[in-house]
Formats: sequence, C-alpha cells, structure tokens
Amino acid sequence: MLLPLIFLVLLIGGAALAAQSSINGRLGANVGVLESAWLTFASGALITFLLMFFFEPAHQETLFTVPKWQLIGALFGVVYMIVIVFAVPRVGTAAATVATISGQLLMSVLIDNFGWLGNARMPLDASRYTALALLAAALVLIYLSNTRQRIAQAKATAAE
Repeated sequence: MLLPLIFLVLLIGGAALAAQSSINGRLGANVGVLESAWLTFASGALITFLLMFFFEPAHQETLFTVPKWQLIGALFGVVYMIVIVFAVPRVGTAAATVATISGQLLMSVLIDNFGWLGNARMPLDASRYTALALLAAALVLIYLSNTRQRIAQAKATAAE
C-alpha cells in the first residue's frame, strides 16, 4: 500500500521539477541564470529551514558529524539548477527534462550496479539495459522533433 503512494509522490515531484524548470528557464532568460538560481535557493532555504525547525525529528547525526563527503550532495543541486535554467530557454523544457532524466538514470544504474556511495548493489539486468535504451531513444526523438521545429520556424521566418 505504501509503495504506490511513494511512486505517486515521486511522479508529482517529477512534474513539479518539469514545471520549475520551465518557469526558472523563463525567469533566467529575463533576469539572468544566476539570479534565477539564487531566488530558487534563497526561497528554498527559507522554506526548508522553517520545515526543519518545526517538523524535523532529532537525529543521532548532525551536519557537523556526518562524513564530509555526504555534504557535497548539496553542490549537485547548484549544478542542476544552473544547468537547467541555462538550457531550458535554448532547447525547451521537454529536451532539458529528458536529458536530465537520462543523466539521472545512467548515474543511478551505475551507483546501483557498483554499490557506490554506500548503497546496496543492484546489478544491471536486461530490464535496466532496456530502460536505458528506451530513455536514450526518447532523448533522440525529442532532439529530432526540436530540430525539425526549428528548421520549420527558420523557413517561416525567412519567408516573411
């Protein structure tokens, strides 16, 4: 019963990321990539602080006592945000999202397969190889669609 709910929440989170990417891409095109990323992190920090202050239970470890390599995960969020804000206005939300998901899937199967970063090993099998191939195909199809649409737009602009 809990597993379907978890996947529903993950789907909603993914939908929110796609919407955020599109909105932040537009904002970044208007005010600048770094300004858009800053707003996301500043507002996110405030909201997260309030949630942490009022709702987070006590843990045995703190940010000061965990292994220091675990703290670098926060830097990856910065990389993601800056890349997505830069890319969306240039390639579109769908292409940026599929490319991002492709990178996530590739890295996640490597992490699972080798048990990197303290995770349990989940070896690559036919299903995971198929998922990688299908997502690569989706990325190619989105790219080809974008290319065709840009060519058609360029021809329409030239005809005017």
